[in-house]
Amino acid sequence: MKLISLHGTDDRLYELVARLVMSPEVLRYNNNYPFKTTPQHCWHICITNGEVVGFMPVKTTRGGLSLDNYYIRDDNSEIIDALLNHILDNSDKPVTALSHKRHTDIFRRHGFITSTVFAQYNRMQFIPGKGDSD
Repeated sequence: MKLISLHGTDDRLYELVARLVMSPEVLRYNNNYPFKTTPQHCWHICITNGEVVGFMPVKTTRGGLSLDNYYIRDDNSEIIDALLNHILDNSDKPVTALSHKRHTDIFRRHGFITSTVFAQYNRMQFIPGKGDSD
């Protein structure tokens, strides 16, 4: 498992994820919401055996980092864990995440707390220095 981070407009990003973000299966995974990128985004990508198996685009905002869509092949918790560790280990900013309900417990294990409950998602917050006592 290899983890890399790419700027939101890096040419290599498009080479790695374009096929996935336009795939009907991956779009269904994201409840048919399109994936977005801007110069404020950093994409954290997990590659196994030369294939992208997960990604989390994170946008830098005034209040910290925002993770509002992502893809994890087969909902593999090891991939989610690896990507969240990668993101949290490389930033000291607060993170707001829109987590699929099925992943809420995984985000909790990483110190996120639920702030808003929606039908298909939970908005979760991670504040550096809080919840690190596991």
